[in-house]
Amino acid sequence: MSDYVLELKGITKIFPGIKALDNVHFQLKKGEIHALMGENGAGKSTFIKVITGVHKAEEGSMFLDGKEVNFKNPKEAQAAGIAAIYQHVTAYPHLTVTENIFMGHEKVQKGTGRILWNQMHAEANELLRQLSADFDATTEMGTLSVAQQQMVEIAKALSMKARIIIMDEPTAALTKRESEELYKIAEKLKDDGASIIFISHRFEDMYRLATRVTVFRDSKYIGSYDVNGITNEDLIVAMVGREITQLFPKPEIKIGEEVLKVENLSRAGYFKDVTFHVKKGEILGLTGLVGAGRTEVCETIFGVEQKEAGRIYFNGKEVQIKGPLQAMNLGIGYLPEDRQKQGLILDWGIGQNITLPIIDKMTKYGIMNEKKERELGKSLAEKVDTKAVTIFDKASSLSGGNQQKVVVAKLLALDLKVLILDEPTKGVDVGAKAAIYEIMGELAKQGYAIIMVSSEMPEILGMCDRIVVMCDGRVTGELTREEATQEAILELGMAKTVHSKG
Repeated sequence: MSDYVLELKGITKIFPGIKALDNVHFQLKKGEIHALMGENGAGKSTFIKVITGVHKAEEGSMFLDGKEVNFKNPKEAQAAGIAAIYQHVTAYPHLTVTENIFMGHEKVQKGTGRILWNQMHAEANELLRQLSADFDATTEMGTLSVAQQQMVEIAKALSMKARIIIMDEPTAALTKRESEELYKIAEKLKDDGASIIFISHRFEDMYRLATRVTVFRDSKYIGSYDVNGITNEDLIVAMVGREITQLFPKPEIKIGEEVLKVENLSRAGYFKDVTFHVKKGEILGLTGLVGAGRTEVCETIFGVEQKEAGRIYFNGKEVQIKGPLQAMNLGIGYLPEDRQKQGLILDWGIGQNITLPIIDKMTKYGIMNEKKERELGKSLAEKVDTKAVTIFDKASSLSGGNQQKVVVAKLLALDLKVLILDEPTKGVDVGAKAAIYEIMGELAKQGYAIIMVSSEMPEILGMCDRIVVMCDGRVTGELTREEATQEAILELGMAKTVHSKG
């Protein structure tokens, strides 16, 4: 009897012109949560697709309980008890939870082929009960939160008697509280005998759940380690192939005059009496727990939503910003938190995305100057070190980190003075994070005033000159770089009243 419920040896997968997997190995024990980590492009997604029968490897072998298997399609992998839950839930939003859970393996009456709805609803509700869900199986899928939809995907895996569950970046779009709920579910599944491959960029996911971690880099297997025996530094070296001794390359910059100031800014139901300012060459951190109102404040400054009270000053003069176009014309740019929905047109090329904000400057008499557009797109893509074959590559083909770089390049196409960056490193790997921090530092050197909204304490402490903390729609305190500690920020982030300095 094998020690491993799943084992892969020497797996190689080749696509035209690229080795997506190059002689990789993996071993999963029964009842184990095993983390799989690596930068975007390391080969993790292709690896999942080999396990689940989507892709067939050119070389190597896969074993279930010590017996070699060779899945021809995903149906065969499902029948063997393998299920995958992806970061972006592939659900049918207009169907019920029951219909989503049993899609493709409906309960039918023998002989008549009639669908046994009552039995399916009862089983679906029982699965949801086991997962401590707070919604019913007759609920329409599209009305659920991302966390609840992931719960339905887990219920679907359980309905198919899955004993190996692959979770691909499941916490990327979840709040801390929702992530904690997912951790409990994963641990319960493990206690019930399931084996879990947990793919994540987040070290806290690995430390919280996994006993072992395997690292891929550049499509190759780097190693497998006991979580208790590997440090953050060792893991970073394994993932990126070099030491990131300075993950936060914060340059020392002489900070200039005030560029943007908001005074007693209010929007009913979202935030009240918010006051702060940012200066030329300064990186101002705006932080607090999820739901504190940070994004809503930034959207109001940018004109996506309208303030109900308060004042906004730009270069010392009060301004009334009625929409994003007016904000950009003034010199304010905004990188939204959801790059895929709000920052990019995924079916467009990299160059087209970058030059979109200034498309009017690329045309004459209604005719696009394609040569000028290409040259500018290429120049700005190179400026932020976007990794792509050509600027004609679709934005959808890029890794998360490179998509984020394209959104930054879009901002650089404009003549801006203030950059608002909302969760600029969300969902990107450690190497891409370092690259984005470097870009931020360079932009600050060039005189941009930067507001960085972030929930990640290390980057707030590592990159910001000053930190403004919010809680429940109010500013509860402000800290200098020297005053800022994790404890001080957390205390202000959970405070209900304003802490005045001194």
